[in-house]
Amino acid sequence: MSSKEQTVVSEFEREAVPNNKLRGWKSFLGMYAGEHAAGTEFVIGPLFLTVGVSAFDLIIGLLLGNLLAVLSWRFLTAEIAVKHRLTLYYHLEKICGKRLVVFYNLLNGVLFCFLAGAMITVSATAVGIPFGLEMPKLTDTTPNSLTWVFIVIGIGAVISIIAARGYETVSKAANWMSPFIVVAFLACGFVALKQLNVTSFDDFWNVWGTGTEPFPGQIKYTFWHVAIWSWFANGAMHVGMSDLSVFRFAKKASLGWTSAAGMYVGHYMAWISAALLYAVYIKTPEAQALLNQGQAPSVAPGPLAYNAIGVFGIIAVIIAGWTTANPTIYRAGLAFQALLPRFSTVRVTLIAGSIATIAGLFPAFAMKLLDFVALYGFILAPMGAIIVFNHFFRGDKGIKAYTSNGLNVEVLISWILPPICFYYISITYDIFLSFLIAPAWILSGVLYLIIARKQLN
Repeated sequence: MSSKEQTVVSEFEREAVPNNKLRGWKSFLGMYAGEHAAGTEFVIGPLFLTVGVSAFDLIIGLLLGNLLAVLSWRFLTAEIAVKHRLTLYYHLEKICGKRLVVFYNLLNGVLFCFLAGAMITVSATAVGIPFGLEMPKLTDTTPNSLTWVFIVIGIGAVISIIAARGYETVSKAANWMSPFIVVAFLACGFVALKQLNVTSFDDFWNVWGTGTEPFPGQIKYTFWHVAIWSWFANGAMHVGMSDLSVFRFAKKASLGWTSAAGMYVGHYMAWISAALLYAVYIKTPEAQALLNQGQAPSVAPGPLAYNAIGVFGIIAVIIAGWTTANPTIYRAGLAFQALLPRFSTVRVTLIAGSIATIAGLFPAFAMKLLDFVALYGFILAPMGAIIVFNHFFRGDKGIKAYTSNGLNVEVLISWILPPICFYYISITYDIFLSFLIAPAWILSGVLYLIIARKQLN
């Protein structure tokens, strides 16, 4: 690789981002709007209908949950990112040593790949329309045809190549595509309203009304299910500190407010628009027949968007999947970079893209996205608590205290023990997993402080 190429893909994996590489609000606004008004929104919106939400639960619950997410990005992630300007992985290495970070990075990178795989699945449902592809059902777990395999591999290859070009390319791609995606979601929402004969706010409210029984295999969501789930839908990125790797490029911490573009354009407007598309579909004779047979109708973003706005919908779903998978694979590449420091950023990102593509072959990651996102945040967020508590309660002294090449058992316990305990509680008492993310996160941080004080004494 030439020196010019090395400069292009240098991501400052093991050093603070220099001042001449810092970016302003436009870079982050476009990236967050593009990443969160994305392909998975075409899945999550409809999935809210499958769990029988009411109008109040959905509209007001999302309003509150997304506000809490924005506050987490602004006052936790961005504050710490601009202070140290390190990737999540190098920051953790300084706190708890290399060996523990190796384990965390492996888990983090693989989960990111699975999430990106779900986005590749979403794009594949759009690409498959001209080929008459049989769409995956809500209960499908494995590929249903050879055509599906070829389409997923092709999409995964393109996304991986873009992500391997580094943060600058990922950011530019998001800025170019996000306006198109936002317009597409708006168009889908307005068309769906017309198809549902909505002419007033009361008609709009009555699309969900007081809620319904959940579809077969789903649990009933209330207001608090919606609010807490939407707060922690990206828990690994904000309270889990994954977006330290993104905001380390920010000129100042106030740029954390740009996350609102993702939450209220993507996780509010786009989710509701996608839910409206599904509301149209479940009124069709085909969907009603499946419900009468005790089966859940398919949640395939491509056909839903195509039925609303035609070819424009196909293009929107494809691009929406790309803009989310790109930064997700980029983050996974950074995780694997810490595992394979001798490998170039390009190589490890392509490895991450390959894993994501394989995951994309299996529709279960997309069809069970509500459950997967909750579990994903539950596992990764508590490690972020160690960084947060270290920053706000121990300052610069804390970040240097545990630098070691060994396995820091104390930090491992602080990270792993709370999620294990609370997951057991969730299973034993049938408690919604997202409700336990905040308690597990706080307990991890408190345990860390107690252990840190004991060690220094």
